[in-house]
Amino acid sequence: MKLNELRPAPGAVTEGFRKGRGIGSGNGKTAGKGHKGQNARSGGGVRPGFEGGQFPIYRQLPKRGFNNKRFATVYANVNVGALNCFEDGAVVDLDALIAARVIRRELDGLKVLGGGELTKKLTVRAAKFSAAAKEKIEAAGGTTEEV
Repeated sequence: MKLNELRPAPGAVTEGFRKGRGIGSGNGKTAGKGHKGQNARSGGGVRPGFEGGQFPIYRQLPKRGFNNKRFATVYANVNVGALNCFEDGAVVDLDALIAARVIRRELDGLKVLGGGELTKKLTVRAAKFSAAAKEKIEAAGGTTEEV
């Protein structure tokens, strides 16, 4: 099948229904808009949430809750598998990872996650380690240091 042979499923595409057209359609004259009034006018109607001038519910209810996103700690995450690019016995820290272009920015610290496999003996210095990452680094003969 080629792109130019693609067709919608039968019955999936229906012609647009033209309002205000003629006898027998049942949608002539006022085109389903009733007689006069704001909703019968072109561009008429009210915005979402408008309650006819009554004080709207979204303004009556108090704003609730606290959001900590501005103050949250954001770590630069790196998987254990990405550390294989270093030489055996190397010391891996934030600066080394940035120099090797494994991560772009240091953010609030480095967190090592357990994705992938580690084949080299490394000394890894980071702010945090996942349990799986710690296990894999130590299983490969390396050491972990929390900074």
